[in-house]
Amino acid sequence: MNAAAPKTVYAVSLAAAIALTLGLVAFETAAQADAGIFDSSPFTTTDGRSIYEHICRGCHMADGGGAVGAGHYPALANNTTLKARDYMVITVLMGRRNMPAFGAKHAIGFGGPPLVLNDAQIAAVVNYVRSNFGNHYTDAISAEDVARLDPGSS
Repeated sequence: MNAAAPKTVYAVSLAAAIALTLGLVAFETAAQADAGIFDSSPFTTTDGRSIYEHICRGCHMADGGGAVGAGHYPALANNTTLKARDYMVITVLMGRRNMPAFGAKHAIGFGGPPLVLNDAQIAAVVNYVRSNFGNHYTDAISAEDVARLDPGSS
């Protein structure tokens, strides 16, 4: 047997152990980064601003200005369509085009449980958007109105 063979086997084994360790560290880091993405605990706040900031802002932007890129995300700022509060409620409940549905009976999860908002949360975020971003619609909607507008309700 060649005298260098044990050193080569050792070096290869050491390299494999290091690669495996680095792979496990990278996997653990990725798992920590993904923590909460598929968390099925409900979103509990009923503060419209907080709901907007955590759910809607990513597409409609912090200023409600909307965006165009991988999809078309309409501006909510100074949007006269929002005058029809029922339109906005139905959009949040059932989704529209590339916007997901957030109503319990309509939401679909992709790779995990869907993010679902209850009627009070939907009312809160609709009221927030309709009274911010240059919108001045003061006819607030209630959770009962949301339930009445939900085509999936009995």
